Parts: sequence; C-alpha cells; structure tokens
Amino acid sequence: MKPGFLHDEPAREYDTPELCAINELSNTAADEDLSIARARVAPGVTTRWHVLRGIAERYVILEGEGVAEVGEGLCERVGPGSVVLIPPGVRQRIRNTGAADLVFLALCTPRFRPEAYEDMDERSL
Repeated sequence: MKPGFLHDEPAREYDTPELCAINELSNTAADEDLSIARARVAPGVTTRWHVLRGIAERYVILEGEGVAEVGEGLCERVGPGSVVLIPPGVRQRIRNTGAADLVFLALCTPRFRPEAYEDMDERSL
C-alpha cells in the first residue's frame, strides 16, 4: 500500500443481487489486505444468506437499526456503534427493522473479491 487518500463518491453506489446497495470506498489491488464498503439496506429488507470464502468481514453499524444473523442461530439486534464479526466461510445476513435506511461499513480482510461470494439463500435454491 502507498500513502494516499480516497474519497466517498455517492454516484458509485450500486444495487446488488444480495438486496443492498454498495459503495466501495476502498478495494484495490494496491491494498490487498483490506477493503471497505459502505452498505445500505432499505427499510423492511433482509439481505440474502451468503458466505465469503477465505474472507473475514466486520459490519460497523453507522445508522439505522436491524437484526444481524451469523452462522447457525447467532442473532442479535444492532444499531449505531454495533460491530458484527463474521469469520470466513460463515453464513450471514442482516435485516433492516427500522423506518430509515440501515447503513454500515463492511470491512473485509483480505479485500473483497466477487469470486469469494457464495449465495446460500433458500430463495435461490
């Protein structure tokens, strides 16, 4: 990694099949150790069950309220300041239970790569 600055560009946000919107704040080959994305889940939406193969992920909740589910049976309400720890290969999803967007940072180590994503949702099977 080289010293430098990256800036949020809201126009880069895109919708995913996972049912959330993502803005990748930092995800480059110049920094293989970490990626940072801003995720947004609309009110009433539950993201799809999925795993990241070989990548640990942390959700840092910034705004809104929801319920995060990790692994088999680990389920907890989350809000601003909550951190959700997700080991590599462990299924996960999050539900927005509030009236406003649920916004969080998704920090991945090593950095997120699309080929590591695996949909595990019954809706897709």
